[in-house]
Amino acid sequence: QLQASGGGSVQAGDSLRLSCAASGGRFSNTVGWFRQAPGKEREFVAWINWSGVSTYYADSVKGRFTISRDNAKNTMYLQMNSLRPEDTAVYYCAARTVRSGSTFAYDYNSWGQGTQVTVSS
Repeated sequence: QLQASGGGSVQAGDSLRLSCAASGGRFSNTVGWFRQAPGKEREFVAWINWSGVSTYYADSVKGRFTISRDNAKNTMYLQMNSLRPEDTAVYYCAARTVRSGSTFAYDYNSWGQGTQVTVSS
């Protein structure tokens, strides 16, 4: 079970850090973040592999967001800097059952409940 937290309402240019904690198990495979804005499809944001060595980002967040994980704490993070109004969405964490990365939501088997991020201009 995944539990996302850390969302909030901020101004453009501000930063937020999202957290996703796993209960009842361990983060042993690739995990990722997705987001869904009102009226839009869920889109990929970033993934990180089991060891934390490999990461991959959507072009829209590259250079501004950083995904990381602490396997000892069964937790992963998304540090979001230089936030923009277009980053406004519900952010979901997700986990795969394999160690390879993916940008497709259907490749992820477990999902958190989502946390709202609102960025005003």
